[in-house]
Amino acid sequence: MDGSRKEEEEDSTFTNISLADDIDRSSKILYPRHESLLPKMMNADMDAVDAENQVELEEKTRLINQVLELQHTLEDLSARVDAVKEENLKLKSENQVLGQYIENLMSASSVFQTTDTKSKRK
Repeated sequence: MDGSRKEEEEDSTFTNISLADDIDRSSKILYPRHESLLPKMMNADMDAVDAENQVELEEKTRLINQVLELQHTLEDLSARVDAVKEENLKLKSENQVLGQYIENLMSASSVFQTTDTKSKRK
């Protein structure tokens, strides 16, 4: 019985003591900052990525707003060009009418009649 009792003690000793627990505890003691730094570093990296994403998002938003503003300006300028073209055509038409009217007045008036200078000299 003495032999079997000794084996039981050895078995219980090996069963109760876990090397993995000792390694985990020793790593916490030897490297306590490693585990606590890792999440902080990850959080810092995530914050940096979030900050970069925020800056990129703000830049994209600013550019989109600028593009939209330029599109509205272009639409306004295009509408203005169309209006000026219509007004130009209208004024050209009015000028043609006035030119024809002036020609008719001049041909009807004796003051603006062409004179034959040779016949008057004789």
